[in-house]
Amino acid sequence: MDLTRILPVMIYDDRCYLCAQFAKIVSFFARKKILIVGHYTDFGMKIKSEIFSNNYDSTKMFWFVSDKIAYGGRAAILPLISSLFKSKIKSSIQYEIPASCDIDCKAPKAVFLRTLSLFSNSEKIRIK
Repeated sequence: MDLTRILPVMIYDDRCYLCAQFAKIVSFFARKKILIVGHYTDFGMKIKSEIFSNNYDSTKMFWFVSDKIAYGGRAAILPLISSLFKSKIKSSIQYEIPASCDIDCKAPKAVFLRTLSLFSNSEKIRIK
């Protein structure tokens, strides 16, 4: 797969209600400038296999992939925001963000833990 044709991409946890809400907000502001895919979708798995090594757990944070670098968690926030203003519209991008989860992920404790996870995890990976 030629990643350069689909970049920039945001990969989020599509099994988490809060993460899906975050993805919907990004989708609204991105206005089809950024491809947004879930960690557990077939397309998401294919993209991740191109970027990450087999033994790496990429599901512990959301990822923003741009040019030659994959930014994870806290490190992804600034590149994601800057991409919202710089990127050009890609007409081929179509996605739907499902908001499926169990009741536990909407609890205040879950909100706190997800927010804490966002600010405590950070990583940059050069794309092969």
